[in-house]
Amino acid sequence: MNVVILAGGTGTRLWPLSREHNPKQFIKLPQLNNESLFQLTFKRALEVTSLSNILVVTNENQKFLVMGAIEELNISNFSEENIIVEPSPKNTLPAITLGMLFSKEDSLILSSDHFIPDNFNLIESLEKAKELAKNSLVTFGIKPRYPHTGYGYIKNNGDVVEKFIEKPNLEKAKEYLKESYLWNSGMFFFNRKFFLEQLEKFQPDIFNLKDDLLNNFDKIKEESIDFGLLEKSNHISVIELNLKWSDLGSFDSIYDEFEKDENNNLKTNNVILQDAKNNYIHSNQENKIVTVNGLNNVIVIDTDDALLITPRESSQNVKEIVKHLNDKNDQRTKFHSTVYRPWGSYTILEDAPTHKVKRLTVLPGKILSLQSHNYRAEHWTVVRGEAYVVNGDEEITLKVNESTYIPIGNKHRLGNKSKEILEVIETQSGSYFGEDDIIRYEDKYNRK
Repeated sequence: MNVVILAGGTGTRLWPLSREHNPKQFIKLPQLNNESLFQLTFKRALEVTSLSNILVVTNENQKFLVMGAIEELNISNFSEENIIVEPSPKNTLPAITLGMLFSKEDSLILSSDHFIPDNFNLIESLEKAKELAKNSLVTFGIKPRYPHTGYGYIKNNGDVVEKFIEKPNLEKAKEYLKESYLWNSGMFFFNRKFFLEQLEKFQPDIFNLKDDLLNNFDKIKEESIDFGLLEKSNHISVIELNLKWSDLGSFDSIYDEFEKDENNNLKTNNVILQDAKNNYIHSNQENKIVTVNGLNNVIVIDTDDALLITPRESSQNVKEIVKHLNDKNDQRTKFHSTVYRPWGSYTILEDAPTHKVKRLTVLPGKILSLQSHNYRAEHWTVVRGEAYVVNGDEEITLKVNESTYIPIGNKHRLGNKSKEILEVIETQSGSYFGEDDIIRYEDKYNRK
């Protein structure tokens, strides 16, 4: 049995914690012991199959977040070939199809951004899922704990799915709870042969490209697994899971899931509350104290470059703020001040029209691409560790407090050949500082 993990989402309702290049599934919450939802999902997969039988479907921007998250679990032998990179986002049906095509076996499909504290009920249901999957597409339904308007529902008769229902209003959700409907979990179990038969019947455009789907991805339309396959087929089974489950799709859902203080507040350690109840206050600024006085039922999310304040009941609407910022081409929907790369990370310390200052953190044994820039020069100063530097025709080693200047157009490269972290302050000067002003000549990570 294989496990296919879907890890390409953006999580816009969790902005500003979640950004396009560091989305929800890779956020490390203190309530999760500073592990990410992706890492918890990966460990869940390891409970039911071997490392070599795990496949991850993601996009180019997040491929190295996947690798880094797995390395942080002290797993060093996960094959990069098991990471399937979508050429473009096409929703869940094409992503799952890629996973099923790369998988040569029956597969459990997991989303990387679901919170499931106890995996036992899912594990014990897998034998039943394997049998049902021989003649049906199998989905997992969650026994609801309360009427939730952010989830889809399943009307079922035993193992048979009668109807999928979109996110309801509160009155309908209360009715569904009384009538024992199930939450639609977005987890599936598919027999490879039967899945492809159903795909051929209901999505022939995708099926006919199956022998080279990656290279023909632009030819297929965006389609969810629910609309594209499950709601069309007459062979859908559901297995009811009685476990704690959440997609943590909004800040209010995070508030609902985790333990709160005596005033029903969920907060990080650097938050001080006074005369305040029923709040979720999160700050990722360790050296900054956040105080809230006399407020109830609010969400405050403080990051180094953005602040969100919203009533808890309006937290689902955060995605509209992200749309507004995207319309203005605001990069804060895409990147944090700290941006993760396959070699480590960089943090923007200052960003001005005439210059930009970054702190580069290069992990032991990692090296950046050999590159040049058309519009900016750079000055590197080592503040920690020892740097291997290519600057034009020179190869040099820089120690702490030593520096080098890289003129516009010079080929250059930074590496860390030691066993310690390398930190470099990079000062850029010129007329343009965008990440697209990079010409790569050699790159260990095969980036363009």
